[in-house]
Amino acid sequence: MTELTQDFTQSLFENYNSNAKFGAIENAVTKNGLLNALENRESHAANLPVFSVDLTNDPVSNQKQSGRCWMFAALNTFRHKMLTEFKLENFELSQAYTFFWDKYEKSNWFLEQIIGTSELELGDRKLKFLLDVPQQDGGQWDMVVALFQKYGVVPKDVYPESISSSASNQLDQYLNKILRQDAQILRELIKNGGDVAAKKAELLQEIFNYLAMTLGLPPQKFDFAYRDKDNNFNKVEEVTPQAFYDKFVNLNLDEYVSVINAPTADKPYNKSYTVEFLGNVIGARDVRHLNVDMDRFKKLAIAQMQAGETVWFGCDVGQESNRTDGLLTMDAYDFSAMDIDFTQDKASRLDYSESLMTHAMVLTGVDLDDAGQSVKWKVENSWGDKVGKKGYFTASDAWMDEYTYQIVVRKEFLSEAELAAYEAEPVTLLPWDPMGALA
Repeated sequence: MTELTQDFTQSLFENYNSNAKFGAIENAVTKNGLLNALENRESHAANLPVFSVDLTNDPVSNQKQSGRCWMFAALNTFRHKMLTEFKLENFELSQAYTFFWDKYEKSNWFLEQIIGTSELELGDRKLKFLLDVPQQDGGQWDMVVALFQKYGVVPKDVYPESISSSASNQLDQYLNKILRQDAQILRELIKNGGDVAAKKAELLQEIFNYLAMTLGLPPQKFDFAYRDKDNNFNKVEEVTPQAFYDKFVNLNLDEYVSVINAPTADKPYNKSYTVEFLGNVIGARDVRHLNVDMDRFKKLAIAQMQAGETVWFGCDVGQESNRTDGLLTMDAYDFSAMDIDFTQDKASRLDYSESLMTHAMVLTGVDLDDAGQSVKWKVENSWGDKVGKKGYFTASDAWMDEYTYQIVVRKEFLSEAELAAYEAEPVTLLPWDPMGALA
């Protein structure tokens, strides 16, 4: 190993001081902050929020201090359909309701994984992976589908936000504390030959009680009344969340598939993949992705939007992101002024843990040139209307190429070969693969 000597460090001082540009940038960055000082004004003019395909300008939702982007994005796609079909105004589906059942199901999922790995030693990496984060707010498309199919949906007014759904840190902290303790109880019970099923039922009652007291007891039936934009009064009484989904959302979610772009050597294109330990509802379909090249990936998203339907998608939103102005562009900031050049490609960023899927949003528009090629994309976020253009962002086509990893599209847009590849036995990826849950 090479020690950092005083002579070497002195040479760094001298090299820095010999470049007057560095001093000017030092003053700008220390006064204004790194990204404010390096912001590239030209990226604004090149990415004006005008799109040839533009499906909605509905008010955006706000996940606040929680990691529920994946369920917000899914519920937003439903909301667009309902606003149009039923002529609703200022309407949202309850994200907190889906959140409750996700926490409940993830707790059961975790306990089942603990039972299934009881032969592993405590130092085993896979067991440590489970214990490090027994559950979290993040998830995947197939996981939210499992919740909708089992528990339905309800209007936000029926099951509103709580402090713990809007700011989930304390809820998660103590739920994970309970689950780690439960893991110890079950592992020791298995070792001693005890009644695991009975004990697990007892532990789940405690978890259910905790969630109900923290988030509120979810409704089993409710009334729903509304006036549409034509001032017509409508009402349904004593409806279950599942029946409400069937009447007001009425989408066959089995017709939607997850498509990814992961150009790494371990994930050949036109094959399907799943991720070990990734899920929430025992008995539901596995998380599954079809990997395709980026050109095909974008064509599928465009086809669905041209058919009039928005697109759930997953990306690494923090990369090259101007949150204030709602810009996702490769030239948002000019690091060349600091003589820094980021040269890793998409595959290398995935391989070296520089990038992964971190956030789900909704594609609600795209700007196409005369040849039908995408130029920029309209993105509905779930961070409220104080960021971007009333909550909407613009992503350049180059940014989409580099930092978007997942879309959800209807099966009808896939070729026969792609559908066969999706339905084939998937390759199982390690639990910590970057194509896993969205945080």
